[in-house]
Order: sequence, then C-alpha cells, then structure tokens
Amino acid sequence: MTGSQGPAFSRRALIGTGLGVGAAVLTVGGAGVAQAAPASPERRAYAFLAAAMDAYPQAGTVRLAQSYTDQAGLFSTAFTYDNALAVLAALASRTANGLSRAMVLGDALLYAQSHDPVYDDGRLRQAYNVGPYTFYDGSPQPDGFVRADGTANVGTQFGFTGTAVGDMAWAGIALAALAKRTGRDRFLQGAVRIGGWIDRVGRTDQPLGGYTFGVNGADERLPFSSTEHNTDLVCLFGRLARLTGDRVWWERRGRAVAFVEAMWEPSGGFFYTGTNDGVTVNRSPVPEDTQTWTHLALSSRTYSRSLDWARTELAVLDSADRRNSTVPAGQSYEGVTFSSASLLANEDAPIADGQPRPDRNGVWFEGTAHLALALRDRHAPGDEARARRLLISVERAQDLLGGGQTLGGTPVAAGSGVVSASSPLDTGFGFGYYPYRHTGATAWYLLAAARANPLRA
Repeated sequence: MTGSQGPAFSRRALIGTGLGVGAAVLTVGGAGVAQAAPASPERRAYAFLAAAMDAYPQAGTVRLAQSYTDQAGLFSTAFTYDNALAVLAALASRTANGLSRAMVLGDALLYAQSHDPVYDDGRLRQAYNVGPYTFYDGSPQPDGFVRADGTANVGTQFGFTGTAVGDMAWAGIALAALAKRTGRDRFLQGAVRIGGWIDRVGRTDQPLGGYTFGVNGADERLPFSSTEHNTDLVCLFGRLARLTGDRVWWERRGRAVAFVEAMWEPSGGFFYTGTNDGVTVNRSPVPEDTQTWTHLALSSRTYSRSLDWARTELAVLDSADRRNSTVPAGQSYEGVTFSSASLLANEDAPIADGQPRPDRNGVWFEGTAHLALALRDRHAPGDEARARRLLISVERAQDLLGGGQTLGGTPVAAGSGVVSASSPLDTGFGFGYYPYRHTGATAWYLLAAARANPLRA
C-alpha cells in the first residue's frame, strides 16, 4: 500500500475471545518472536490473520486486525474492508476457532458502528487505529481501537475518515454471514443499519442509476459511482432480503444489478469501472476486480467472459530481470495486475511522492486470488487448472516474499501472510501496491483455497 518513506493512500481513501490463538494456529507472546508457523499454506495464512488481529494485546480485547505489516508505514491502521474479508476467511475455515475470531471481529465492527465519535447513523469509517504508535511528526498516538473516552479510534492521521459504499457493503456482507452462521440478531441488525445508510446516502436518480460512492471525511456526498461498489451491493442487498424477508431489499438489489449491467462492454467482454457523473461511462482504466467480483456476485453465463478478459488482458509475469522488480534473483511470479493502466505505468517516475518506481509486471496477489476463486466458481473446461496455477504463485509468494516484516513490532512468522504485490505496481487510480504482507490479500487467498464465494447472496 505504501513505500517505506511514508504513506500513500488507496482509492478507498477518496472518500470476544482472549488474546491467545492456540498452539494449532499461532501464539503471540509479548515482545517475543511468534512460534513456527504450521506447515500447510492455509494454516500459515490463518496464522498471519491471527497475528494481525492480536498485534496489540495491551490495547484490550475489542479489536480489529491491522491491515499491513509495520513496514508499509501505516502503523496500526485497520481498514474496514480488510477486516470484513478477515471475518469471511475465518468463517470459511469451518472451525470453532475461526468462528470465535470472526465473531470478535464482527463485534468490533458493531462497536465502531455504535461508538463513532461524531455519527450515530449506522456508518463505518474507512479505517481505524488499533494500537499505539508514534506518528511521523513525533506525536504519540497512545490509544488502541477503543479510545479512553470509549469512542472508536478513527484513522484521522491519514485522513481515513470518509465512508465508501463498497467498504460498508463488505462490512455488511461479513455481518450478514455471521448472522446466518450464528443466528445472533445483533449481527443482522448491524448489517441492516449498513444497508439503510447506503440506501439513504448512495441512492441516485442519475441516468445510469445505482448507488454513488459515499461521503468524504467532511460528510460531503461523492457523485461518482463504482461498478465494484454496486457489485458488492448485489450481494449485500440479496443477503438482507433472504435474512429479513423484507422485499425492499430485492428492489435495492435490482437497482445495483441494473447499474452493473450498464457497465458491460459486449464487444470486449468486460465491465467498465463506473461513472464520474452518473451520465458518462468511464472507459479507462479497466480494473481487474470489476471482472471477477461481477462473476462471483451475478454468476451469469452472459457476463462470465469477463474472467477470460481479466486472465488474458491483465496477465503479468514478474521476475528479477524486470526493470523495477523487487523479486529476488531466481524467482518469478505469475498472476494479474490491477488494471489496464498498470500495464502502461511510467516506469521512469515514482508511483507517488516518496514512493518507488513501478514495475509494469508486478503481480497483484489479492486480484490473482479472486480471479482464481472466480475461475473455480465458473468451473468451465480448463478453469481449475488455471486457478491452481494462480494459487501456486500466491503460495510461493507467501513462502518467499515479505521476509523480516513485523506487526506491532513483533516479527511475523516466516512464510505466513501474502504480500499485496510482488513488486511496486501503479494501479492507475492514484495509488500503488507494494510487497508488504497484507490482511486483505491473505484473506482472499484463503477464500480461494476454500472455494468460498463471499459474494453469493
């Protein structure tokens, strides 16, 4: 997400149990080194998620998982999106420990929802701080996720104070999944509050319809609409319709579906990214996630060609001989990049101020994992073999990339956690991804390994 020199922000910037995990997963002991990670790639990935969740034991048991290792320069930032994925990955484990951890994270999202320092309308912020640190200017930040006054510790230092419809949708999907698994009404009510906020704030009568982006940190509504976000809503609203029996959610789901379908380019077999004004479709760049998530949410033969577009048009192979690659000698990784613009990035210029120059062939492992999952879900001839090759690449990255990194100052167990990218890559949306171990990428790998589709209503 960032380089070591300082922060750079993602496109989302626009806008319990005890602390022990148990020996079968991972134990974090104070300032000591985490014990050896279990052997299988999946167990090592779960170990990383546990370490990210338990990185600040002194901050209390109400907690979220840190999104990136400390070396990313975002300190204890926990993105709402990443934590929703961590909930879904924990549920996909089908274990008692996984359920327990998913409930802790779900309850933390509910805590943030009901203890916002400003609002009481069902929203969640883009990100929170989950442990103490000293900011770049030398100012101490002593609080954990729950501040001394009881409010949730919103990520103000980096401006992560807005609320994006996509982040909210993923949190709602995670809470709905918890409600279905546990039967606990509090999770369903939290998801319903999220859905209600999205419909009040994001519903638009612009010609292309659907739902707009959300609000920025000043609570100003953002007029542009994202295919990705509306795809998330296809799932959230569908789940709420099934869980509540209220048909209003089907109507809302229909609005989101109509917007997504309006972004389809039949001649190329892919989905555009969205619209800035609700009138004109943005035709460039074309991102990967609008190709894979649409399949996972819609499961439509009409649109499943988008997976073929993503796996061919965004395919990359990163190796040490690439100009700006950070892959060690003798290693190579295949997968997909973030968008069509990533393949055309200016390799002579930094991705952002203080950041490294991009590698056009940098592999985006989060996207590579959800492409693998979507191929497995489609299950056309050759899809399973293609998906397995992608997952092998992700597993090799977990084994070999991101060594020597820490969470809350504690070393991450060797071979646990997937880095967000094999080398610095420019997304084409004003931010980059870098080789730091990442909760979101790790969670997507686990979902793909388990064949667990998080976007099916």
